[in-house]
Amino acid sequence: SMSQDKKIVVRARAVILHEDKLLVVKHSPEDTFVALPGGHLEWKEDIKGCLKREMLEELGVAPEIGRLLYINNFIDKDTTQSIEFFFEVTNSHEYRDIENKTRTHSHELSGIHWVGASDTITILPKMLEEDLRIGNILSDQIRYI
Repeated sequence: SMSQDKKIVVRARAVILHEDKLLVVKHSPEDTFVALPGGHLEWKEDIKGCLKREMLEELGVAPEIGRLLYINNFIDKDTTQSIEFFFEVTNSHEYRDIENKTRTHSHELSGIHWVGASDTITILPKMLEEDLRIGNILSDQIRYI
């Protein structure tokens, strides 16, 4: 049946904001956009545990996880429904120097950038880009995208 091809993926992503710049990653050189670092949940894994594992694998720094900032829900290519949890990472200064860290999964990323409000780069999800532009990413309110 059609529904057999459908799947739901849960992801955890990090909002790493340092001196008004946001850490973003590019997954493929062909991508015309950047996204926030993170990855998908493994079976029986805790959502924050997933974020810790992904940050260590890709960026080499264990995150100190703060507030839940966004929940994003979207359909990709008609086959996958993604539910993403975006958490504040409070030790953002430790991510300034990731080039020198041990990163077992750094091959999964084609680029790491710090983006400011005036930089012209497309960030997904769009609401996060808009919130970066107006200085409104950090909030005590969980925003549903």
